[in-house]
Amino acid sequence: MAKLNLSIAMGDYDRTRALYDGRVQIDGVDPVFMLLNPEEMFFRAMRSRDFDIAELSFSSYLVKHSRGESPYIAVPVFLSRAFRHTCIYVRKDRIRRPEDLKGKRIGLPEYQLTAHVWARAILQDDFGVRPEDVTWVRGGIDTPGRPEKIALQLPPDVRVEPAPEGATISELLDRGEIDAFMAPRPPSRHVLQNPNVGWLFDDPTSVAKDYYRRTGVFPIMHVVGIRKELAAQHPWLPAAVQKAFTQSKAAALELLGDTSATKVTLPFVEEQLKAARDVMGEDYWSYGVQPARRTLETFVRHHHSQGLSSRLVPVEELFHPATYESYSI
Repeated sequence: MAKLNLSIAMGDYDRTRALYDGRVQIDGVDPVFMLLNPEEMFFRAMRSRDFDIAELSFSSYLVKHSRGESPYIAVPVFLSRAFRHTCIYVRKDRIRRPEDLKGKRIGLPEYQLTAHVWARAILQDDFGVRPEDVTWVRGGIDTPGRPEKIALQLPPDVRVEPAPEGATISELLDRGEIDAFMAPRPPSRHVLQNPNVGWLFDDPTSVAKDYYRRTGVFPIMHVVGIRKELAAQHPWLPAAVQKAFTQSKAAALELLGDTSATKVTLPFVEEQLKAARDVMGEDYWSYGVQPARRTLETFVRHHHSQGLSSRLVPVEELFHPATYESYSI
């Protein structure tokens, strides 16, 4: 039987490189890989369904999945995870603590981005700042006029307004026309030179470690999706995809732990790896439903409460049924 020739869109990560360079194979698949940035990948996946298998925004997927409109069914492979305490920048001359954001104006590129769901969850759960307590100003980070990828029906007490025509949220933060900035990417480089602009949390790493110790939550940003018709036609495919991505991640971690020659262009890698495992355990970047259940439950709860998913989706409905259990030897 010939292998399936499938297009696969994903980021260029250490944890996907063994797939791209052929060290790890997806059983039964002859892949055509495309290494893309998230903005292009997510836009093309949700607007024109360009890929057979694709890395997806968790939030965009859940918006569509809750409505029964997703062209993809996800597998619990979490290619991007991040503590989003670093995604909030503020005017330090007026915002001294998270509670000061009440009644203020926060710029963001899209309301429904996964990073924003998590950042709003942190602000609400830990500091009492609810989504309806601020005014959200939507615009591009570096380019004016960024559209929302998915049409949303937000609660009536959530205020979202467009940035002025021709303006970016980076510029608005620099000029002090908004009080804060929330995005997966930082503001434009020149804005970071403004002495009145900085992270909301002066030591976001310490705050994130405390968050993890209290909650056990390591936020998930991206999942992997398979076109529904492919998964229906080839019921073995979702488990094969999960297996291969898991093997690729294992290969990346093995290399990361080989400190005879550092694999990352960054000092203190060995120390950072030990620190992560001391706080989060040996399998700190887990795939699969059960290891991530607390994180998944937290996300679907906040996603629904923020008005993004049309219903509270149980964790048992998030992924293809074949990926909830696996064999052991």
